[in-house]
Amino acid sequence: MANTSNKILNPNAREAMDRFKMEAAGEVNVPLKQGYNGDLTSRQAGSIGGQMVKKMIDSYEKTIK
Repeated sequence: MANTSNKILNPNAREAMDRFKMEAAGEVNVPLKQGYNGDLTSRQAGSIGGQMVKKMIDSYEKTIK
């Protein structure tokens, strides 16, 4: 059976994803901070994830051209 956990096993990858998330939050003007962010609205949290996906797609499209 496949591992369906979303844990990042490599500490370097975790740090890179945290930096990427903070960068995306800044681009959509969401006040993301280190640690607990349970005070964010669903819209704010979703906009961070959406920005991250957009940047990943843009990056991928640049590599296939």
